[in-house]
Amino acid sequence: MFRNFVTGFIYLILLLNPVPLASESEDSSLSQLLSNADSTFNARRYEESRGIYRQIAARAEISGDSSILAEAYAMIARSFLITGQKDVGREWLKKAGGAAKINEPLGWSRYLGVLGRFEWQDKNDKKAAETFKEMYLYCSEKKLHDRAVDAAHMVAITGSAEEQTEWGLRGIAEAEAGGLTNWLGPLWNNLAATYEDMGEFNKSLEAYLKAREFHLKYGDEKNKMIADWAVGHAYRLVGDLNNAENLMKPVLDWCKRLNDTEFIGWSFKELGEIESLKENHQKAIEYFDQAAIYLKQAEMPSWDPDGYQKLLDKIQSANSKLPVRSN
Repeated sequence: MFRNFVTGFIYLILLLNPVPLASESEDSSLSQLLSNADSTFNARRYEESRGIYRQIAARAEISGDSSILAEAYAMIARSFLITGQKDVGREWLKKAGGAAKINEPLGWSRYLGVLGRFEWQDKNDKKAAETFKEMYLYCSEKKLHDRAVDAAHMVAITGSAEEQTEWGLRGIAEAEAGGLTNWLGPLWNNLAATYEDMGEFNKSLEAYLKAREFHLKYGDEKNKMIADWAVGHAYRLVGDLNNAENLMKPVLDWCKRLNDTEFIGWSFKELGEIESLKENHQKAIEYFDQAAIYLKQAEMPSWDPDGYQKLLDKIQSANSKLPVRSN
């Protein structure tokens, strides 16, 4: 599923869950420093951002600004979480919990957002969903639209199957209400993935098309490429093989220009699926073989061994459907 390509690895955690920037209502110098740290974090320079958050924490400890202190502690915790140092991060999360006060919206909401992510990474989706629901209601009441969108989006990831579409739509509505157009591509993308998981392929295609509109307006080149890939993938799922192929071939060329090994592999796999549905089994094998080569280079056997084995099984299945040659 497309969510596995995006939410299943760090890319979606960052791309679809950017850190909301600091509010201008905070102390101006610390606010600017916090905004700089958030921007650095969103650029995936985690260790560098951690150093800035530590500076902020040191200054906030001296000034007694508990709200900014809670934000800094929480983001130090998140920086450790995202770099695989969860136990170290927990100590900072505990400090954030001690500093955060429910009557200080920015510190409290930031703490809840990071707490929920720790619960999510602990595989406790039910508890994480409850934390994100609490964060959503709190942020919505406090008119913190950006953080309310983040919370709704995370409920759409961690909630039950029934909750995922409801909260996906809530997140979209909240983003529209707050004029947060940068969120709409990721939110529509995640809703599309939810529909896909449910087997609602026509709804999934509609949502991927909406996601692509916003990615084309606000995303970087890789966002745009992946958005096109997703739409081509969705066309294939609804049986529109002509549109799927006409989109996927240029996407493959785009991936090659970006030297994106993983999505070169996914694009070859999609083309193989299309040829397989058209019963062009020899061509399907050629595409699947290329997919296996590139996805192996992208280390798929280590992060999705079952998925990689299924790809190899497709090659074997396609081979079995070739006509037997007589001597």
